[in-house]
Amino acid sequence: MDCKLRITAGARGGKSYMKDVFVSAPFRVVPVGQTKSDGAAYLMVMSSSPGILDGDHYDLNIQVEENARLQLQSQSYQRLFNMERGASQFMQVNLADGAAFSYVPHPVVPHENSTFKSVTKVSIGDECEFLMSEIITCGRKYHGEVFKYSHFQNLIEVRHHRKLVLKDNVLLLPELMPLAAIGLLEGFTHQGTLIYVNTQKQPVDELIECIYEMMQGEEEVQFGISKIRHDGFVLRCLGHGGEQLYDRFQSIQNLIWEESKVNVI
Repeated sequence: MDCKLRITAGARGGKSYMKDVFVSAPFRVVPVGQTKSDGAAYLMVMSSSPGILDGDHYDLNIQVEENARLQLQSQSYQRLFNMERGASQFMQVNLADGAAFSYVPHPVVPHENSTFKSVTKVSIGDECEFLMSEIITCGRKYHGEVFKYSHFQNLIEVRHHRKLVLKDNVLLLPELMPLAAIGLLEGFTHQGTLIYVNTQKQPVDELIECIYEMMQGEEEVQFGISKIRHDGFVLRCLGHGGEQLYDRFQSIQNLIWEESKVNVI
């Protein structure tokens, strides 16, 4: 099934809002920021499907207009069901000058024999902020499905004025890769990645130090932070629980989002 989602966030009078939306089954988009007073738009993407099924193709397009701020949220864990042909997703995110976009979705749970490939392409203007994360679980651990999926890949590219500033490619093939071995996941069952890029010419050194201190307090988690050439970083984490990594990523999102709100004001 071809599943389409189109969201445009605009800004007017210092406040962001859902300017336009188009969805096909199984998507639904609802505002969830009614209690917020920071002027940003908060939207949750909901789905009537229990997860991504064999043959599904998700086509997502997010437009954040000039000076608009959009935080996208997910409804629940994303399940990838048993497949023969596989499923795919393509996501395009465009940020106009002065825009901000943040998306920290719930973890992905790949079931046995699932095959999934995701491509995300991001275009950002000047004075922008972009944050996105992903958490991949080992599968249904308590059902005995530990690394029994067939193929998982997530490729993300971020461009500023058409120039590639970041490319991250996560490819997991349990049948070909000994994921529990040294040099790979080394006994951990969950992997998380958080990417942050800004074109506001704001140094991120202090932010990286703050996040490093936050992550040090996490038990049974290994992590590393790499500063990129532009003002931004990539945080990679290994752990044993999806909720633990998700909660920590949300804390990092809140830290950056609150700081961004202060700068806007």
